Amino acid sequence: MNFLRGVMGGQSAGPQHTEAETIQKLCDRVASSTLLDDRRDAVRALKSLSKKYRLEVGIQAMEHLIRVLQTDRSDSEIIGYALDTLYNIISNDEEEEVEENSTRQSEDLGSQFTEIFIKQQENVTLLLSLLEEFDFHVRWPGVKLLTSLLKQLGPQVQQIILVSPMGVSRLMDLLADSREVIRNDGVLLLQALTRSNGAIQKIVAFENAFERLLDIITEEGNSDGGIVVEDCLILLQNLLKNNNSNQNFFKEGSYIQRMKPWFEVGDENSGWSAQKVTNLHLMLQLVRVLVSPNNPPGATSSCQKAMFQCGLLQQLCTILMATGVPADILTETINTVSEVIRGCQVNQDYFASVNAPSNPPRPAIVVLLMSMVNERQPFVLRCAVLYCFQCFLYKNQKGQGEIVSTLLPSTIDATGNTVSAGQLLCGGLFSTDSLSNWCAAVALAHALQENATQKEQLLRVQLATSIGNPPVSLLQQCTNILSQGDKINRRGSKIQTRVGLLMLLCTWLSNCPIAVTHFLHNSANVPFLTGQIAENLGEEEQLVQGLCALLLGISIYFNDNSLETYMKEKLKQLIEKRIGKENFIEKLGFISKHELYSRASQKPQPNFPSPEYMIFDHEFTKLVKELEGVITKAIYKSSEEDKKEEEVKKTLEQHDSIVTHYKNMIREQDLQLEELKQQISTLKCQNEQLQTAVTQQVSQIQQHKDQYNLLKVQLGKDSQHQGPYSDGAQMNGIQPEEISRLREEIEELKSNRELLQSQLAEKDSLIENLKSSQPSPGTNEQSSATAGDSEQIAELKQELATLKSQLNSQSVEIAKLQTEKQELLQKTEAFVKSAPVPGESETVIATKTTDVEGRLSALLQETKELKNEIKALSEERTAIKEQLDSSNSTIAILQNEKNKLEVDIIDAKREQDDLLVLLADQDQKIFSLKNKLKELGHPVEEEDELESGDQDDEDDEDEDDGKEQGHI
Repeated sequence: MNFLRGVMGGQSAGPQHTEAETIQKLCDRVASSTLLDDRRDAVRALKSLSKKYRLEVGIQAMEHLIRVLQTDRSDSEIIGYALDTLYNIISNDEEEEVEENSTRQSEDLGSQFTEIFIKQQENVTLLLSLLEEFDFHVRWPGVKLLTSLLKQLGPQVQQIILVSPMGVSRLMDLLADSREVIRNDGVLLLQALTRSNGAIQKIVAFENAFERLLDIITEEGNSDGGIVVEDCLILLQNLLKNNNSNQNFFKEGSYIQRMKPWFEVGDENSGWSAQKVTNLHLMLQLVRVLVSPNNPPGATSSCQKAMFQCGLLQQLCTILMATGVPADILTETINTVSEVIRGCQVNQDYFASVNAPSNPPRPAIVVLLMSMVNERQPFVLRCAVLYCFQCFLYKNQKGQGEIVSTLLPSTIDATGNTVSAGQLLCGGLFSTDSLSNWCAAVALAHALQENATQKEQLLRVQLATSIGNPPVSLLQQCTNILSQGDKINRRGSKIQTRVGLLMLLCTWLSNCPIAVTHFLHNSANVPFLTGQIAENLGEEEQLVQGLCALLLGISIYFNDNSLETYMKEKLKQLIEKRIGKENFIEKLGFISKHELYSRASQKPQPNFPSPEYMIFDHEFTKLVKELEGVITKAIYKSSEEDKKEEEVKKTLEQHDSIVTHYKNMIREQDLQLEELKQQISTLKCQNEQLQTAVTQQVSQIQQHKDQYNLLKVQLGKDSQHQGPYSDGAQMNGIQPEEISRLREEIEELKSNRELLQSQLAEKDSLIENLKSSQPSPGTNEQSSATAGDSEQIAELKQELATLKSQLNSQSVEIAKLQTEKQELLQKTEAFVKSAPVPGESETVIATKTTDVEGRLSALLQETKELKNEIKALSEERTAIKEQLDSSNSTIAILQNEKNKLEVDIIDAKREQDDLLVLLADQDQKIFSLKNKLKELGHPVEEEDELESGDQDDEDDEDEDDGKEQGHI
């Protein structure tokens, strides 16, 4: 604080005395006032003064403003004013700095106030908690203040946020805010937060940042969107660049597929606004981040495959061949396509099949090469095309063969209607533009990179120099142009053409003795190289001298001594006489000491500020590192050492060939054993499958037998159901004894009723007779005569009453029995419908009998079919057993063959052991020869010892292989 007061006192344009007093009074009001309205007015006034009197307000009011944030959180208005005031104090407003002509100290105020603010980490934590408030007047100033803190002292603030609980997660919520202003400033905040901090980048990525950012880009219109899209793309680059974890998460989350719509720009001649160009440029850079050569090879390869599978590469090729695309977008698209196809065979094959929309259609590679060798095209575009061609040929032997084949006589179009890639490269190689010479030479060198076959094929290329003269080889023509030097007037750098040709020749001759022989066959080449190396030229020519020394060294190291005039020893003697070994090695070292050499060795992309810096190729720098040391050793070796080395090499080669032969034999036998094992396992599987099938068939047969037995039981029950009615009645739940007893009771009651009725009729007739025989009342004789009969009549009436009562009781009992009879009849009706009841008509009984016979015949037919199926399954089981017997015999035969092969392997192992003994004897001889050389005073090279050590290791490996084979 005292330091800041000193800065304030040192300002020449400080505030007036009254303004300083005003700020002090406002700070006192904020600190001491008890009313919230008074404090709010004081903070509002400080906010209005904070822009103009930034230093004074910051010195006097910062502590009070922080206290307001801590104590007055309930009032969003005063919190907003306090945050705005702190933002004005901490942020550097460039316009006001220019307007006030601030000194360097005042320009540093932002970082100094930031340091004061974050000195107490609780202040940053407090600010993070305020961002959780949804109120616009609190959240927006808080976002701006935190962004300003990150801009001033990013690493320190990042560390505080990283250790704060849920610090990063709180900031991620800003992307989901429905208010675009806060969301967009949240993106800017996350940009500053994720810059150069891998830990925060991972946390942000795993907080679903990719999904939210891609949604925002889609909502804003992809490449047609505004500056919000640009900010989101910058944030995505921060999250993905040099962060392998996030790149893998981006790929695994299928977010690469969502990038395809970004590049659906169409074939438009207009509508390329400055913002759209910027957005598309960032989108292309984002694709390059995922497939950068600096990434781990596995991650790059998986991203390349995903881009091809989702159609992203196809979309980029569409932009590449479209018309009306701005030059910088076209250049970046070429670079992007280059890295998407680099080292990926599938993508390279697709790119080779792309045709430009011309009439007639031309391959995209040809169209791009036409731009590369055209000196009127922009330099950056030509560099991009060269990079694309290099990436197309990188680890692509198929593509290299296709390019070289366009130069061979059998494939050249005699009509001249179409231009091939090879013809364009030759045209660029021999043009008068030095940049085209260099680009064509480097491109052709990449067609030969690590491909001995194409190096030999390129020796067949013949060129017609002029009418009437015989054709010359491409190799001879390159050396002719090289020897002419500056005699041909060329546009561009003086040494660029020669450097390009020398790099091509060095690449061509390395690891190819046949090409070396062709090169040395021209008697003018070696004198030219020795002459160039021996001269004392200026600094510009030193690089050419170094490359000539490298080419001559390659001619020595890869020389197979097939030419007597230019054998290895004679070339070494020539160097020692005309140049000197030390001088030769010094000139060879000019290459790696050149200032542009280290720059080219860093990245594969040829990215040069101007054509003059285009000297070295990235792959060529690798070749120099590989050959510089071995050429130095080869130059210093004596002839005797060379002879001994050659003899040892030949012996070792012979032994290696023998060992390799037996290794191949053992490998073939291993393959045969593997095949036999696979056949045995296959037969075992088939045997198991057949046994399983037999088991299933047996179980099915058992099931059919059970079903058959069940049907027989059901058939017996159905035949019993056709019996007497009593059985049917019993099935309905009524016993036959009860039915017979009830019938007897009914018959007995009927007979009693008839008896009683007959007795009643007799009594009635008797009464009638008595009535009819009764005399009149006036006759005295009759009255006296019937006096005795009256007693008889009374007795009869009494007997009649008794009979009537008995009759009534029996009638009630008969009614009950009739009711029971009806119930019994209803119960038996159900059975009557299904089974014949005695007394039914003969027609009904015949019909039901026919139905039963039909069911019986169907059951018999089904039983017969089951018997047939059982018979067929038995036959199939017999056939399966026969197949099993055949398989067992085959297995026995294969086992015998296996035993024979094992005997052969044992014999081969014995022969191999004999060879190893021979090798050990040979090594002992070599060791004794070395001891003799040491005794004679000749130094023994470390390389010989290394080679002998390597041979010992190789012998040990062979012996281990033999032991493993013996165990087999």
